[in-house]
Amino acid sequence: MSVGRILVVDDEESIRSTLEDYFVANGYDVVTAGDGEDAIEKFSPGEFDCVISDLMMPRINGLDLLKKIRPLDKDVFFLMMTAYPSIDSAIDAMNQGAYDYVTKPFHMEDLRMKVERILNAKKTEESLKTKKNLLWWLIISIPSCLILGIILGRVWK
Repeated sequence: MSVGRILVVDDEESIRSTLEDYFVANGYDVVTAGDGEDAIEKFSPGEFDCVISDLMMPRINGLDLLKKIRPLDKDVFFLMMTAYPSIDSAIDAMNQGAYDYVTKPFHMEDLRMKVERILNAKKTEESLKTKKNLLWWLIISIPSCLILGIILGRVWK
């Protein structure tokens, strides 16, 4: 059973393969893409828990990818990574909806912990949605059951 499903997007083959090997070894399903266009072709709403994307890529960069993916799937978590960090790019990524921002080079264990935090946040959100739906079902069904009981009680008299 998979721990989670990740889309890794980077124009550097070595980074893609390193991340893929590491996360697969830790129980994740991983799909890789060489740039933003490739990522958009491989992305399907609801299919991925997390997208790990490089910021600086040819054709479609990480921020533009984030802007294209966010409307398709508001529940996917986006982790932006870059070798050229700046305060502006970090703020822009977070304002566009990135969950976190990582600078290269990074420690694989730190990245894995961030992804685990993302998946835990996703599980918590899903659990809260389920509980909220159950609460609404109870709020609606209890009065309905009481009314039905009163009607059946009068009919069976």
